[in-house]
Amino acid sequence: MQNQRKGLAATKTRGEVSGGGKKPWKQKGTGRARVGSIRSPLWRHGGVVFGPHPRDFSITLPQSIRDVALRSAIQAKAKDGSLLVLESFSLTNAQTKSAAVIFKNLKVAGRNAKAKSILLLIEKSDENMKRALRNIEFLNVNLVKNTNAYEILASRKVIVTKDSLDELIKRLKK
Repeated sequence: MQNQRKGLAATKTRGEVSGGGKKPWKQKGTGRARVGSIRSPLWRHGGVVFGPHPRDFSITLPQSIRDVALRSAIQAKAKDGSLLVLESFSLTNAQTKSAAVIFKNLKVAGRNAKAKSILLLIEKSDENMKRALRNIEFLNVNLVKNTNAYEILASRKVIVTKDSLDELIKRLKK
């Protein structure tokens, strides 16, 4: 989740505020304090001294830790009965209606199905499947090689085919 954070807060320093290129008054002889710019942080409409600047909050976890987290997430879903393993998942036509019937028969699409609450992991994607599944609001589809622990834990139910489960186990045994 930290990698999703966007560090966009920004303020302008005295060099970034527009104006203030000319010395407001001469250095000596006026009886006033020495001033080099009207955009000094001490002045109204001046720059900010130690304000925030855009930065990158992302971190990189070692692959071994990511694998342990993924393995743990899958075990947690299997333990609480939120992991459904299907023999196969295929659609004959690219219609959302036929795909919705499948999820209704699996009893995962009910009144309490919230947006992106069900994760479908597939081993390879084809155009018919993309077309049929893209408009189902409670479904999030991902390839098994691209999945991560956060995605699995964030979903209420995980539906996986037998072939993609084998691929996932193979990926985690490395």
